[in-house]
Amino acid sequence: MAGNARRLEGDYRELRESFDADPLVQIMPLGTAPFDKYRIAYLGVPSLRQNQKGQPMRVDSTVVDLTLPAGYPKLPPIAKTAGGDIVFHPNFSAEKICIADFWSPGFRLVDVVRKIGAMLQYTDYNIESPLNFVAAAWTQEHLHELPLANHSFGTGSVDVELS
Repeated sequence: MAGNARRLEGDYRELRESFDADPLVQIMPLGTAPFDKYRIAYLGVPSLRQNQKGQPMRVDSTVVDLTLPAGYPKLPPIAKTAGGDIVFHPNFSAEKICIADFWSPGFRLVDVVRKIGAMLQYTDYNIESPLNFVAAAWTQEHLHELPLANHSFGTGSVDVELS
């Protein structure tokens, strides 16, 4: 079995072990095994969207698509919100979620899922290197209102600081 296939199978197994019993995170592999695409639903996890007037409003669920490119794990996963839903956050755009300024093959996929959950609830953000400058400015002005929540996800804890 090729090393990349072993890594994909290991990632899938670790995702199942970490999140199958977590009511806040649903992991849905897409395609056939070994899986290189996932849809992740964060349920009951607050995040922000912009309303019609451009003001942030709280929502309680977000769906994220993770794609593991052909060069994974040397290349980082590609993360973006599903269905054109754009999270109002300094490190989210319509095209992607910036999960790490510097990627390493040693980062675990379970930690990426936890990291995105932390970002959704504003326990994790980087206003120094934003994708969304409006959200970065808003975050700076509203630090006293953050985080939106402080849920932890899955079994264990994040081992690697990704940004």
